[in-house]
Amino acid sequence: MINKEEFRKKVIITAGQIFSRYGFRKTTMDEIARELKMGKSSIYYYFESKEEIFEAVVLYEANILRNELTTAIKSVESPVEKMRNYVFVRMKAFEKLANYYNAIFDKNLDHFDFIENIREKYDREEMAILRLLIWHGTRKKVFNVANSEYTALAIQTTLKGLEVPLFWMKKEVNIENRLNAILDVLFNGILKK
Repeated sequence: MINKEEFRKKVIITAGQIFSRYGFRKTTMDEIARELKMGKSSIYYYFESKEEIFEAVVLYEANILRNELTTAIKSVESPVEKMRNYVFVRMKAFEKLANYYNAIFDKNLDHFDFIENIREKYDREEMAILRLLIWHGTRKKVFNVANSEYTALAIQTTLKGLEVPLFWMKKEVNIENRLNAILDVLFNGILKK
C-alpha cells in the first residue's frame, strides 16, 4: 500500500523536474505519468489537474527556499553576515528552484489566481524578513537606518532588479562579484566618508 503523502511528494518532485525542463505550458500529464511509470488516472486520483500539480510544485519549492533562508540567517550572529547570507542564498536559490522562480516572474502565468497569491505571499514574506534583519542590525547599533520599511523596500527592489540579468539572460555572469558589489554599496554607500 502506497502512503498518500509519499506518493504526492513523488509526483511533486518528478513533475517539478519536468516543469523546469519544458516549462508549464509544454509539460503534459502524459509526460508526468510516463516519468512516474504509472497511468494518468493514478495521478488524477491525487491531483485534479496539471495546474494543481504545478501549484503544489511551486509551494514545495517555496518551502525549500524558506527553510534555506532561515538556516542561512540563523547560522551567523552578525547583522552584516545575516544580511549577506540572506542575499546570497536568495539569489542562488532561484537558479535551483526554477518552477518557483517562473511562477513569480513569468507573465504568461498571470491568469492563474494561485500564482498571484504566491507572488503576494512571497513579497510579504521577503519584506518581513528584510525588516527583521534591518531591525536586528539597528538594535545592535551596526546599521544606521531611519526607516526600516523604506530600507527593506529599497533592498528588495535592488535584488529584484538583479534577477533579470542574472536569470533571464543566462549569460555567463559572476553572481558572486555582482552580489558583493551590491552588498558593498548597501553596507558602505557611495559617499566619501
